[in-house]
Order: sequence, then C-alpha cells, then structure tokens
Amino acid sequence: MFLQKNNSRGFTLIELLVVIAIIGILSSVVLASLNGARVKARDAKRMAEMKSLQTALELYYSTTNAYPLAGSWRGEIGYGSYGTGANGYIPGLVPTYMSVLPAEPTGRPDGYLYLSDGTNYKLLSHVSPETYFSAGKAFYDPVRPTWAWMVCSGEPACSSW
Repeated sequence: MFLQKNNSRGFTLIELLVVIAIIGILSSVVLASLNGARVKARDAKRMAEMKSLQTALELYYSTTNAYPLAGSWRGEIGYGSYGTGANGYIPGLVPTYMSVLPAEPTGRPDGYLYLSDGTNYKLLSHVSPETYFSAGKAFYDPVRPTWAWMVCSGEPACSSW
C-alpha cells in the first residue's frame, strides 16, 4: 500500500470566504467613520466661511460706515440667483473685500443668505448644520431654528429681525 502525499499549498474556499467577510466588515466600519469626518469638515467650512464673510462685512462697514444694502433676502443661487461674483448675494463685497463670495459646501442651491438695511445685517446658512454641536451657540438662530449658522452685526438687532 502506497501513501500519497498531498502537496497542494492553497487556501480552502471557506478560508477565503472568512477573509473576504472580515475585510468587508472592516471596510464598512472605516467608510462609516469617514462619512462622519466629511460631515464635520463641511460644518467647519461653513463656520470658517461665515467668519470670513463677517470680517469682510466689518471691513466694508469701516470704509463706508454702512453695510451693503439688501432690502430682501439675497442668496448665492436661490432667492434671486445672485451668484458669488461682483454682483453676488452681498453686493459690493467682491473684489475689494473678498475675491469671491463663498458657496455652500454641499452645492445646494439655497446656501448662504444675506439681508441688510445698511445699519444692521443678517447672514445665514440656509442649510441646517449637519452636526448641531459643531455649530455652536454663536451660529444658531433661535428665531429660525432650521436656518442656523447665523452671524449678525449685533445681538439686539439679530433678535428683532
């Protein structure tokens, strides 16, 4: 009686399926955590853009003693389709105080909104913060809770608008 020695050095089908399942589970966990990071990054970008708009508006005010006039809500694409250029949703800010007005990070058509009577202004992101706690209280508008990310020229003026 002869004994044959099996010299095959491969993986069995079950071993391959187990490895593929483990890789699939690990990749889904990584992708889920990356999505949360993307959401936080968009929130941080909104906050930074609102701060830069606030700074540009204050520079405009220090030069002209008034904020750019907008008698009704003006938006980057929606609310009249003003855009982000020289005749954008905040008139007179581009190109002297900013190179271009920012646009909503997700590309939604109803992103940033602006309203001003020349003495006071209100600047909003029409998109609710994707992560409320990253928005912080300074950017939350209690009058319009779905329109968070508020920046105003003064707190009393904000509450009256």
